[in-house]
Amino acid sequence: MSFRSRTRVTGAFYIPGFPKGVKWLLISNVVIFILNFFADRAGVSGPLIFLKLIPVAVVKDFFVWQLATYAFLHGGFGHIIWNMLALWMFGADIERVWGTRRFVQFYFFCAVGAGICVVIANYILPWGNPNIPTIGSSGAIFGILLVYAMLFPDREILWGFLIPIKVKYFVAIIGAVAFLSSFGENTGVSNFAHLGGLLFGYLFLKTPRLQFDPIEPVRHQYREWKLQRAKKKFQVYLRKQGSGKPGSGRGPTVN
Repeated sequence: MSFRSRTRVTGAFYIPGFPKGVKWLLISNVVIFILNFFADRAGVSGPLIFLKLIPVAVVKDFFVWQLATYAFLHGGFGHIIWNMLALWMFGADIERVWGTRRFVQFYFFCAVGAGICVVIANYILPWGNPNIPTIGSSGAIFGILLVYAMLFPDREILWGFLIPIKVKYFVAIIGAVAFLSSFGENTGVSNFAHLGGLLFGYLFLKTPRLQFDPIEPVRHQYREWKLQRAKKKFQVYLRKQGSGKPGSGRGPTVN
């Protein structure tokens, strides 16, 4: 899928760069895919099942890490290629607008949110099956597509590398397809992950309170510790400088 921007040079193809957040997400996904590929060929991929999102494991065994780790597993070359292509093409501009920290928070917020939707849907819907694993970063990618459409609604992409269409219409179409598909039999594609990514992407964009840094409390405590440590060192220094007695020659010098 290619795209071009009317906000720059009309009709010219626009190639995004590789900002740090997108670059490391790409590297992480590709490395894990390669490891999984060779582990599967060697017959030692059993432990990786604990990284897949299995709703019954999340609910009954409290394997909550699966709500994030499933997004780094992919089922085949086509699966990972299209997801990583979309991450690069649409995520790079979002990261440049938001900054790396906020973009990475957003990515995991959408991935975890999509995972939560998958777990809930598999338990409450008549055709759901909480024993079926879910893998792939599609939930986070759909969140990226939604935010991209809201930030750059009139940019054009080439759907299927052939059909020019504005991003806002493209996202509306794929959202409608995911919604309608979610009411059918299981097709092997977790449409509720797609819908969850769209929903949580919208929530992140429209709800500033959700835009938090999970390690900020730790960072704040570390800054406070460094400040208190510096204060103690300074107090010790002042005591040493003022410890000289009259006539001892060690008193403070005033110029």
